[in-house]
Amino acid sequence: MLRRALHEGRTALRRLAVLLTLLLALTLIGTVGLRLITGGRWLDCLYMAVITLTTVGYEESVPLGDAGRVFIIVYLVFGFGVFSFTAVNLVQSVLSPEIRGLLERNRMENVIAKLKNHEIVCGMGRMGVTICQQLHASGRAFVVVDCNAELVRRQCQEHHWAYVIGDATEDATLKEAGIERARSLATVLHTDADNIYVILTSRILAPGLQILARASEDSVVAKMERAGATRVVSPHTTGAMKMARFLLNPNVEDFLEIADRRGQGLELADVKIQPGSQYVGKRIADTCLARLGVIIVGLRRQSGERLMPVQSETEINAGDCLFAFGSTEAVNRMIEESASTDVGFD
Repeated sequence: MLRRALHEGRTALRRLAVLLTLLLALTLIGTVGLRLITGGRWLDCLYMAVITLTTVGYEESVPLGDAGRVFIIVYLVFGFGVFSFTAVNLVQSVLSPEIRGLLERNRMENVIAKLKNHEIVCGMGRMGVTICQQLHASGRAFVVVDCNAELVRRQCQEHHWAYVIGDATEDATLKEAGIERARSLATVLHTDADNIYVILTSRILAPGLQILARASEDSVVAKMERAGATRVVSPHTTGAMKMARFLLNPNVEDFLEIADRRGQGLELADVKIQPGSQYVGKRIADTCLARLGVIIVGLRRQSGERLMPVQSETEINAGDCLFAFGSTEAVNRMIEESASTDVGFD
């Protein structure tokens, strides 16, 4: 599908180039012919050739004489038909879906090429749309991948989301989505087989990528994990567990859901500290996070050791994962600064 779309777009561009060349050649023939017959200025001859072809009016800016009038008659009889055919087809080519699609594709490629540490969402079903809405509300950069061109354009162009139209199981499609520069990938395609294939392909292309997958059946969870998924979510099991927590601890669940409600502006996120970050080597108490409004509720060392609760004297090391709770703006700022050596928040 992707190759066919590219072929159709390039064919339309070649047709457009041929039409433009024909139109320019026709104008050049009239200009040179009038120049040879009348000896007028090049600009006057060009002017005469253009107004003859377009039939917008007539003014002899150069004396034609009998030979010039005969040339104009022949030029107009044969040239106007060619000009009309070329002009109509030129307009149709410019407005054709293939040309507009190719231009939009080039624009989207430029947008995606500038992204780094972004998220990739494979699949634009109900679950995929919900994931994109949450990422958009959190201010995260992400790219949508789906082979349904009409659905993708309708959803993504309305919300100004970056997208790639293509099969998410193909290497070329994932590379176009910038998988080598991505932070994580979520695959929520319709079948478990497709999701497993995306997991395998993604793990090969980006060994360090965080991969989340949806499993329709509990029996395939272990297979997806062996294929390379960082985490597998089964909507039925997850929904049942959440309902059970509501029954057991309704007040606690209400508090935790604050992070999911639009308008509250709170978020619970895990932030990985990159080497060279301004936080490396500092104690929790020495950072500006508390003053910013970010609470560190837990810490996971690169070795797997978990610290919860976190003491103010705990030192932050490169590779640590901090579990931060606070406003969406503050958490996003912390994520940006986690890879920076600049002094932030002061």
